[in-house]
Amino acid sequence: MEKKQRHQIILNEVHIHNRVLLTDLANILKVSMDTVRRDVKELDKLKKLKKVHGGAVSNGFNIYSDRNMEIYELGSKSIIAQKGISLLNKGDVVLISGGSTNLELAKLLPHNLDLTIFTSSLPMAIELLNNVSENDKVIFIGGKLSRRSQLATGGSAINILSEIKADICFLGTGYLDLVEGVTAIDWEIAQLKKAMINASKRLVSLTISEKLNTINRYKICDINALDTLVTELDPNSKILDQYRERGIKLL
Repeated sequence: MEKKQRHQIILNEVHIHNRVLLTDLANILKVSMDTVRRDVKELDKLKKLKKVHGGAVSNGFNIYSDRNMEIYELGSKSIIAQKGISLLNKGDVVLISGGSTNLELAKLLPHNLDLTIFTSSLPMAIELLNNVSENDKVIFIGGKLSRRSQLATGGSAINILSEIKADICFLGTGYLDLVEGVTAIDWEIAQLKKAMINASKRLVSLTISEKLNTINRYKICDINALDTLVTELDPNSKILDQYRERGIKLL
């Protein structure tokens, strides 16, 4: 495989999932770790992505970046966010994790819902503080802060979640598959998201359709745990037929 083609595949993976591991890229490309490490280093120098320990993240992953310039498929994610907002009721208690699509929802939230919003995502907490009404409450779930995910993880965060029963959870979804369910790249993130699911009455995934039928290492939940799957597609799209057959509500 030529270097140009490898670079395009790497960028596509980073854009879709925001964060990828070198080991996963090496498996996808069927090249050595040294080769993929050099490719990522070159793309970092070209400012196409950001090289981090053991992998790479999208340029839009940093909380201080200009997301309107950096975010992948912004138009599709804005459509998904608007659909997600339609699921909210006045006075809801909301749990929301990180992720670029969830950040779009935070950016577009109307100011008349009087929400109580819990999040363990540092970028999400900042986005909410910048955008929500003064009548909305924003509560940051603290804990050990992961440099890679910018999420609070570990026992403290999970203990706090055990004391919450949210009306709705918007779960950031990196990988979603009919057979393997919702999976994650990181063990601690998977445990945190399991606790978020247990702390919620309804589970919603806001995800671009490119993430459908993808899997990673650590399982978060079965696909049937989802109450609603929100994509940029028409809910009647044939691509979503198998999800519809599982009884998942589609928006």
